Amino acid sequence: MDDLEEIIDVFVHTTHPAEMKKLFEELFTVKEKYDLALRWRLMKELYNGKSQREIAHDLGISLCKITRGSKILKQNDSQMNHILKEYNHDNT
Repeated sequence: MDDLEEIIDVFVHTTHPAEMKKLFEELFTVKEKYDLALRWRLMKELYNGKSQREIAHDLGISLCKITRGSKILKQNDSQMNHILKEYNHDNT
């Protein structure tokens, strides 16, 4: 098993939110956590129909990063689409 598969396995088997939060605190820098949260937010906003230019302005990020997210959401087999669909359903 390579390192990426191993860390994915660790995440899959970390079932308690407090444990996952502690793992993130120990594993990622403040900047890495910020970047991850920013990526999640831009994907949510794209999914919810916000324009790329509006997201770029509101979040202060480049259109290149947003375009990448948009391309992912347009893929038929996008796992992010599946997750956001469930997330939006659970939080409405």
